[in-house]
Amino acid sequence: MITESHAERMQRARLALDGVSVGDAFGERFFSVHVPLTPERIAQNEAPAPPWKYTDDTEMALAIFEVLERNGHIDQDDLAESFAARYDYDPNRGYGQGAAALLSGLNDGLPWHWLAPALFDGQGSYGNGGAMRVAPVGAYFSDHVERLVVEARRSADVTHAHSEGQAGAIAVAVAAAFAWNNRGRAAVEAGPALLEFAWTHTPKGDTRDGIERARGLSATASVREAVELLGNGTKVSAQDTVPFTLWCAARHFGDYQSALWQTVSGLGDRDTTCAIVGGIVALSGPEGGIPPDWLKAREPLRFDRPPRPAAAG
Repeated sequence: MITESHAERMQRARLALDGVSVGDAFGERFFSVHVPLTPERIAQNEAPAPPWKYTDDTEMALAIFEVLERNGHIDQDDLAESFAARYDYDPNRGYGQGAAALLSGLNDGLPWHWLAPALFDGQGSYGNGGAMRVAPVGAYFSDHVERLVVEARRSADVTHAHSEGQAGAIAVAVAAAFAWNNRGRAAVEAGPALLEFAWTHTPKGDTRDGIERARGLSATASVREAVELLGNGTKVSAQDTVPFTLWCAARHFGDYQSALWQTVSGLGDRDTTCAIVGGIVALSGPEGGIPPDWLKAREPLRFDRPPRPAAAG
């Protein structure tokens, strides 16, 4: 249902989308195939040359943004249509094997609620894909945490039937809502509170346990220590990605640029970790704090959903 506050909610969602997409495109440029001597350049905060092309993280966040704009909530059938159409139009955005199989199945006319639970020998995906795209949901429903948890789970469920994949999406959406509701608050206070808030609202399981470990890290812990304890997305799972990204967002609450530099220094699945952190931290500071030259470097977002192809057969 579209409410009177829809336009205001969409402004927040757009800020989160910019945070996700700039973070995604920024992190993607720091894979060694694009930037030789990556660790050295990161240590010097040497931003990559534009243009910065975004990945499937942003494509799927764009689909969520569009579904919220059309419906005022997560309509799962509409979201599946949007995911599938975007994949069919441009499948070379770095989609993972499981996502590609599911989205190809959708474009063959199969229903998402059959495809998603069948992935990975019937256990469903617990990958970080639900988390990487969800910040606009957290922004849109930032004033109603119970509704937010439901909508975040629904946004993940279309592709991630496993409880951990859904828990990752809930944790990031809750953190994004916290960032908006506490924007401008000092990081020394807001950071620990963000981790506690996300931990409180994340369902029990490995992802929540990882957030608990992040809460226990000392204020002087290094990125290397955090990666050793929490992961950095190398396993491409929610459990291996979300705790580290929430730790980075908490450490640099209100400072988008510093948050992204710390996140990418953890290496791993750096487009996705930077997308998650970017979506949260963009909501925590004045006008998001996204450097204007970074916004300009990111390739323009494509909001028009391409037409869905006719189902085979």
